[in-house]
Amino acid sequence: MANTTTAVVVERRIAAPAERVWRALTDVAGAPDVLSGVESVQLLTDQPFGVGTRWRETRRMFGKAATEEMYVTASEPPRRYVVEADSRGAHYISEFTLDSGEPDRTLVRMAFTAAPSGGGPGLLAKLFGGLGARAVAKAIERDLADVAAAVESGG
Repeated sequence: MANTTTAVVVERRIAAPAERVWRALTDVAGAPDVLSGVESVQLLTDQPFGVGTRWRETRRMFGKAATEEMYVTASEPPRRYVVEADSRGAHYISEFTLDSGEPDRTLVRMAFTAAPSGGGPGLLAKLFGGLGARAVAKAIERDLADVAAAVESGG
């Protein structure tokens, strides 16, 4: 069981068009201004958001600041993108999908998966054991609430 992939999925309906939500989600440099959990971002590529975009993101998780290098592996504006990271013996994948069934409403779905990338579960087991998965879901919910607050106010 320790070597299986673990997933957390969170959805939120946002009262804004998909294009506006997309811009907020993919404004990597502006993330600290929108996402309360992100302390800083260092862009590593000089290009518009898309496959190959890389950055270091520092956010507070479990009471500690952690910096991860992230990279975009799929981008289908304004419907879907995938960000991946490798850290502390795990491979992380965050997939965002945007569904605009109504003109001024967007359903955002974020699926976060983690799988061991080396010799054992290590931090992954701690991250998803017990209350860990709930803490990850709460962090994603907070991020999506922050995005909603930014775009629903016309930001």
